[in-house]
Amino acid sequence: MFGIIGGSGLVKLAALNAPRRQVMRTPYGEPSGALTFGTLAGREIVFVARHGYGHTIAPHEINYRANIWALKELGVEGIFALSTVGGIRVDLVPRSLVVPHQVLDYTHSRVSTFLERGANAVTHIDFTQPYTQRLRQRLLDAAVHAGETVIDGAVYACVQGPRLETAAEVNRLERDGADIVGMTGMPEATLAREAELDYATLSVVVNHAAGRGDSKTRVELSQLDAVLGQSMVRAVRVLEFAVRGHA
Repeated sequence: MFGIIGGSGLVKLAALNAPRRQVMRTPYGEPSGALTFGTLAGREIVFVARHGYGHTIAPHEINYRANIWALKELGVEGIFALSTVGGIRVDLVPRSLVVPHQVLDYTHSRVSTFLERGANAVTHIDFTQPYTQRLRQRLLDAAVHAGETVIDGAVYACVQGPRLETAAEVNRLERDGADIVGMTGMPEATLAREAELDYATLSVVVNHAAGRGDSKTRVELSQLDAVLGQSMVRAVRVLEFAVRGHA
């Protein structure tokens, strides 16, 4: 059974068959909402809406630890996470789908680890490759079978939010090597690694980042929903093939 974490634009999986919800509690509090079980492409999955089912939880307020812990307790074999991002790299235009391979963390004040004081010894994890290559490849192969174009590789810059970035900040991110910018990639990926869960992200580019393309002077937020709705249909199609395991 795979876990799927849905971001903005995916607060529920309409393609899920025989859905049922289960409220879970964890040592770290409650997840973003009840977890939804069902079958997708003939495979059982469990889904959690990162921002809550009414999209009411801001990126910096998400209980990332509870979400990951709940999925771990349910024994998922890996997590596919969906995220929405702004495109910095010139080829990452709105409606692009991309499977990032690296991450830069600019967040602050988020509870970002399970490894707190009280453990027998200080524990470190290797995070050289933040995403599990096996699941990344599964997404890329799924895109081929789904007939969708998915870009292989991008550096995901995770910022604090909830505001969008200034053009100068995006320039800095680009100098640092970032290709896309979002608000929810961390500490989710770190916690999955600490929990020893395979984890990969499928990102949907919904706008040019600030100062780029048609966001040269401002990001037109009113236009994002249309892009998001169209692109999420394609992203879910890729997920269906990834869960099914056409590789």
